[in-house]
Amino acid sequence: MNIDPEQLERLRFLGRVVQRERQHLETTDQRVFSEPFTPARAGALADNVDEAERVEAFVSRFGRLQDTLGDKLLPVYLEALGERLGAAIDNLDRAEKLGLIPSSDEWLAMRKLRNQMVHEYIEAATTLADALQAGHEFVPTLSAVVDNILADMRARGWAAA
Repeated sequence: MNIDPEQLERLRFLGRVVQRERQHLETTDQRVFSEPFTPARAGALADNVDEAERVEAFVSRFGRLQDTLGDKLLPVYLEALGERLGAAIDNLDRAEKLGLIPSSDEWLAMRKLRNQMVHEYIEAATTLADALQAGHEFVPTLSAVVDNILADMRARGWAAA
């Protein structure tokens, strides 16, 4: 399949971006979740600036990687494959069929979780703790999606030389 050189460069650029974003997320994930994130830890964030900053970095990096994958890389990738782009859910369903993501439903659950982590943590320590733990459990899924797309790019000869 012939791919437009500008489109190929955009894919390669986004591939590099998601690799870097994954690395940052995994590093922060290890720092925040060296032990389970409990409601007590969540409740103490107001008094623990360093931990609060690590949590904020985790939430930000989780959301950024998911956004870059789902909103930027995936549409460009599907278009390069000759797929017709549609609504986000349609693109996710197509990505699932291609084996790039494990499940569009799981992806939407991650999106909902991201929104919960961003908007509800200040007032509900238990909600934050639960959301952060769930986010932590999704990190391997996001990493696998990065791996799936990059492996497919390599197989198609689209990876940077």
